[in-house]
Amino acid sequence: MEYAQADDPCLDFCLWPYEPLVPQSARLRSVNLLYNSFRLAGAEHLIELCQVIRKEIGDFQTVWGIKQSEQGLSWELYFYDYQRLERAVSASRLIEILSPWFRCDLKVNESSPYFMFSIDLERDTLVNRHTLEEVNIYIGNAGSQVSSGMSYCLNANGLRFDNLYSFFDMKNERDDVYAKLTSSVHLDWQHFRPEQVLWPELMDCQTAVIANKRLSDGVYFSRITVEQLLFFLSVVKFSANHVAYVYLNREFFRHLLFDVGFDYTMTDNRIIITKCAYYGVF
Repeated sequence: MEYAQADDPCLDFCLWPYEPLVPQSARLRSVNLLYNSFRLAGAEHLIELCQVIRKEIGDFQTVWGIKQSEQGLSWELYFYDYQRLERAVSASRLIEILSPWFRCDLKVNESSPYFMFSIDLERDTLVNRHTLEEVNIYIGNAGSQVSSGMSYCLNANGLRFDNLYSFFDMKNERDDVYAKLTSSVHLDWQHFRPEQVLWPELMDCQTAVIANKRLSDGVYFSRITVEQLLFFLSVVKFSANHVAYVYLNREFFRHLLFDVGFDYTMTDNRIIITKCAYYGVF
């Protein structure tokens, strides 16, 4: 168990700071949730990998995501450096840090002004897979009044465009959220209702993110409480043992705000959630 310290920074999934909801002393850091998910999936060996990353690039510099799909639990680690070309945390540096565990032949263009990158981890990472085959690169989307960005997957075949995502302030841009949400080729206009994905229980979040992806759309609710997190995990039918862990320790996470999201498409007039996730920082 890692206990929070009074001076721990509270950061959302963009590494933007916020004030803790209650005093942090004697409460738990969000990384405990990540470690619990590793243990439940039989992937305790990934704890050591995260600790090495923390040692090399520092505490509270890595965003983690616990993802669930039909294939089960998986994880993604995100790394930011808003200095872009002057960045200290680069994809090439992470590849070097991970070289004792992964072989990676990918060459990242460090002259590209990306501000974030991520890697995916599966349960058998470090067991049966010894090659880091993909790195996700995120770049800004200049020329738009909406805060937005684009992501690309870098693999042996080169770069593949994956995702356009847009950020909206829920107090002042709610109409824009609805407009962006319905700008989709994956929806059936005659049968779609916004509340099918913009769940009223989460609409008091501070920021909504709408993502247009190749095979689906996505919606993210940023900065929600632990009670709202539990609601989300219940609706998307997250791993029952993990939800129980969150519930039993909810008082210890009450100082934090969480970020959650899911990918969805529409089939036979029904919204189908294809993947869901929530996020924290270590």
